[in-house]
Amino acid sequence: MRDSKPGRWVVLGLTLLASPLGGCGNDGDDGGNDTERERIEKGLTLSPVPLNLDGKDRDLVGLGSYIVNAQAACNDCHTNPPFSPGGDPFKGEPERINSEHFLAGGVAFGPIVSPNITPDASGKPAGADFEEFERYMRTGREEDGGILQVMPWPIYRNMSDRELRAIYEYLRAIPHAEPGP
Repeated sequence: MRDSKPGRWVVLGLTLLASPLGGCGNDGDDGGNDTERERIEKGLTLSPVPLNLDGKDRDLVGLGSYIVNAQAACNDCHTNPPFSPGGDPFKGEPERINSEHFLAGGVAFGPIVSPNITPDASGKPAGADFEEFERYMRTGREEDGGILQVMPWPIYRNMSDRELRAIYEYLRAIPHAEPGP
């Protein structure tokens, strides 16, 4: 005899659709897990380095920090090493981001080395203005026409204009750092 109650997978699916985690992407309304305001505030607390907010949009910096530190995993490829000694969660240690070399590049992927994306002396991340940064993220093309390798730009290019601007503003707000050993 067949049970007339919905199967557990159907119940689970309906539960997920009704939960804040279900449904479509998060556009800052009640359909997502966090509102944009919550992501902004969380982003400001997630940054492993102090932020210079002078002359910058606090909300964009916070949203950028959330994207960089909670979604895009920029630290994994642009910080060498990504974690401080004794702070590698992949070794069962309590996570401690390598703030001394945060986003300063230097991670080798065969012949390719990740670039330093911290602000240069003029305050531009990797020396790029926003238009250059947006072109890198949308097209994966370097100034010489070469295609960025390893960088997951085919995914990041799908971000909204606001999200890319937020990442750029966050990168402008972090301190300059030099690559690790």
